[in-house]
Amino acid sequence: MQKQKPNFWESKSLANLTKKEWESLCDGCGRCCLNKLEDEDTGEIFFTDVACKLLDLETCRCGNYRHRVKHVPDCLVLSLEHSEYFNALPNSCAYRRLYEGKPLLDWHPLLTGDPDSVHQAGISVRGMCISEEHIHADDLEDRIIQFHD
Repeated sequence: MQKQKPNFWESKSLANLTKKEWESLCDGCGRCCLNKLEDEDTGEIFFTDVACKLLDLETCRCGNYRHRVKHVPDCLVLSLEHSEYFNALPNSCAYRRLYEGKPLLDWHPLLTGDPDSVHQAGISVRGMCISEEHIHADDLEDRIIQFHD
């Protein structure tokens, strides 16, 4: 019997991933593209149901990923150089989970082999958010949501 090769995310640290491996960790949930509010006193992050204008609300992928920072200067560009960004990610996020030493969740596309598994599991923002183009920034506090992972 042949020994099974470990998955790259189980055998490598985040710092040692290739660009392709790093990008493949994204499950396509779109949660990181939601507008967030931070409590100035506690640092707690609150997600809203208001999505970045670049998020495709059907696919839950960025409509201009390569040039997103040009169009959205405050876009969260995740890297180990800015480990504080991991706190702004949902608990279900593979990047955050691996950074915290936790395993991927069973619905993750790398485990299921199906990119739609994130939607089927009800983790993605598909059908539950609105583009920021339709909401005034002053109304964000009224749009806070809770995730049930």
